[in-house]
Amino acid sequence: MGNPSKIMEGGVEYSLGRFDEKLMLYDFSKILVYLDVKGKLLFGEKFKIYEEDRDIILKLSSYFIKDKKSCQKSGIDVEKGLLLSGPVGCGKTSLMKLLRHLVPLQRPYEMIPCRNVVFSFNHLGYKTIQDYGNNKLFCFDDLGVEPPGRFYGKDCNVMGEVLLSRHELFLQSKYKIKTHATTNLNAEELEERYGNRVRSRMRELFNLIAFDEKVRDKRK
Repeated sequence: MGNPSKIMEGGVEYSLGRFDEKLMLYDFSKILVYLDVKGKLLFGEKFKIYEEDRDIILKLSSYFIKDKKSCQKSGIDVEKGLLLSGPVGCGKTSLMKLLRHLVPLQRPYEMIPCRNVVFSFNHLGYKTIQDYGNNKLFCFDDLGVEPPGRFYGKDCNVMGEVLLSRHELFLQSKYKIKTHATTNLNAEELEERYGNRVRSRMRELFNLIAFDEKVRDKRK
């Protein structure tokens, strides 16, 4: 097994903390340096870590590195997935794309826009729901604003069905198969969109981590 405290990027070695053969001691200031570098590589030189996002990034980092003490303080269950919510342009998608690089030894999840899941359903039907209810790891991007699903004249709340399948999979799997998602909607809006049954399953599937509603739009 490699040393989890070191990550190579573009021929440069970045330290995330200290590893003493058994225990990994992460250093958040070093994590921020690495995320800033990796973010610029992934998204271009304009990418930056904003001071007001440090709390969210600390929570997300603690979750990904499985720092159980920090997670307990924040009420985060490391066995569940993440639902990252916040207004348009606050950087949710970028952070979920970025933070999976923090733990290169862990199995990565695939980022899937929810609208693509619906387009696939409209083309292929219920096979799509089976395909996303499998034991791969996914982060469903932009949950709640996808178009309605329709296959051979029948309407279907596609992402609601996918989440029910993912919940079943989560309960049945020995090593809890996680699902992550990002959304612009709040809890009430999600319930309105997917109904009470899906909403209650979402509570079991996800830790909710939310940006402040007044956070700036970083696309501007």
